[in-house]
Amino acid sequence: MPPLRIEPKAEVARTPSPASPPPPEPLATGPIDLQAFAGNLARLVEEGGKAMAAYMRPREEGLIQDDVAEDIADVMKTIGNVAEYWLADPKRTVEAQSRLIGGYLELWSSTLKRLSGKETKPVAEPPPRDARFTDSEWTSNPFFDTLKQTYLLTANWAETMVDEADIDAHTKHKAEFYVRQIAGAVSPSNFVLTNPELLRTTLASNGENLVRGMKMLAEDIEAGGGDLKIRQTDNSKFRVGENLASTPGKVIFQNELMQVIQYAPQTESVLAVPVVIIPPWINKFYVLDLTAEKSFIRWAVEQGLTIFVVSWVNPGPELAGKGFEDYMKDGVLTAFEVAKKASGTKELHAVGYCVGGTMLAMTLAWLAATGREVGLRSITFLTTQVDFTFAGDLKVFIDEEQISHLERKMLESGVMDGRKMANAFNMLRANDLIWPYVINNYLKGQAPFPFDILYWNSDSTRLPAANHSFYLRNCYLDNRLAQGSLMLGGKLLDLKKIDLPIYNVATREDHIAPAASVFLGVQLFGNPGRFVLAGSGHIAGVINPPARGKYQYWTGGPPTGKLDDWIAKAEMHPGSWWPDWFAWIEQQDAQRVPPRLPGKGPYKAIEDAPGSYVKVKA
Repeated sequence: MPPLRIEPKAEVARTPSPASPPPPEPLATGPIDLQAFAGNLARLVEEGGKAMAAYMRPREEGLIQDDVAEDIADVMKTIGNVAEYWLADPKRTVEAQSRLIGGYLELWSSTLKRLSGKETKPVAEPPPRDARFTDSEWTSNPFFDTLKQTYLLTANWAETMVDEADIDAHTKHKAEFYVRQIAGAVSPSNFVLTNPELLRTTLASNGENLVRGMKMLAEDIEAGGGDLKIRQTDNSKFRVGENLASTPGKVIFQNELMQVIQYAPQTESVLAVPVVIIPPWINKFYVLDLTAEKSFIRWAVEQGLTIFVVSWVNPGPELAGKGFEDYMKDGVLTAFEVAKKASGTKELHAVGYCVGGTMLAMTLAWLAATGREVGLRSITFLTTQVDFTFAGDLKVFIDEEQISHLERKMLESGVMDGRKMANAFNMLRANDLIWPYVINNYLKGQAPFPFDILYWNSDSTRLPAANHSFYLRNCYLDNRLAQGSLMLGGKLLDLKKIDLPIYNVATREDHIAPAASVFLGVQLFGNPGRFVLAGSGHIAGVINPPARGKYQYWTGGPPTGKLDDWIAKAEMHPGSWWPDWFAWIEQQDAQRVPPRLPGKGPYKAIEDAPGSYVKVKA
């Protein structure tokens, strides 16, 4: 049976548009100031030269070696496999051609009827949540309406060709992804002459918008060191340690891989058992400590929890050899010991987010294999995969050929460039995270709105070569952890040996750790525990403060069988899952003790939270 795929439709509504669309206007905007327009064209060429110089300079200096040719070759090879299937049989070839030409003829007939004054139904319509064609001219103007429908017919036809091709599953998955990327790139909404809103803006401003946009393009290429780093938010509005990651606390321990932050108490008493949070190392931890209103860490402290967080280093080439075992022993296990000593306890709760949760699961299995006890009272997994069978579109980038190529590149630099990882994540939702900003920034010439999550999203980190290679090969490529064949630290890992109270959160529109993938992995633990399905996606579904009253979450019986069957019987609750989690934590141990002040115990304060490691830029 094919894997359940949950598309991130609701995520579109949560990601703010770069700018609010102006009210519809007719295309005619009055006389054009030809002198001003000509002047702006000259300025456009000048700014374009600056953009080209910013792009070419690092390449001429040998600082960047493009992989464009190899990327294009992989795309052509993949799509070529689809074309080969349809061209191998003349009957199939005719069928494919007839399907496309038939759609064009139907649209042509519909357009002629409409031009003659008759009412017609659209031959092709965009999905309900597609924000590209919301301008009224896409429907009211026959030219733009026909252009839109021609594009949709072609894109839908191409996707159908891939869907119906009898080729191997991985190649089909890659072809689906590539066709979707190409279709998104060539949308008529992405070009001035084929987008009515852009045409109005350009004519009304005499091209001033394009000059501003080209200037921003040059700045963004310069900021990316020769690669385009699309600005998704107004970066000037955020400062880590000031209005982001501002929950009071102290760094009480550090080594070459991480800092441990202990947060200052905000209640008269605290729960006796502290909480240690293991965030992913592919992003910075402050997604859990955004603005004060959105901070999970601040909220947890306000409930009376003693919170410790690992802040991973942004590694350089000197850490190229650091692998999963190093991150486990010098990261996770060391953080556990620091938290217990700082709190004066023998027990703790552990929370793992995304790949931080994957590493936490491996650590627990390693501890079980060694017979070592570290005093874990409970485990919480947030959008964590341990079985990568249904791992979503990220698997497009994972096969032997691509991983081998990546490993060769990492040998040169010692690390995986964080911007490449960020680009891969953005491509998973290109119509939300790439093209709206291309249109808004470089064609409308408007700066995007301030948005804390997108600022964090662009604040990428590097990854040590050894650690990243281990993760990709053993999890995404070979799925060894789920199969029970993964060796770590000289021990064979068996998730069934993890028999602790577990609280497991998946998010319904997750495009990074799909809910079906998380649900499947839950069933591998010795104790599957409490499964909670939150509304929204990988970030917004987790970072959902109760005070905002957004989204919902589902609870139900034991996580067994199929996700759809579990959802059918689950109970929906409005709002955030955070209070449900805290009530569950209290059920494990409700004893309270006087608050612990960071830096007053065996570990002295090194610096104020959020520390220095998180401020290192990739």
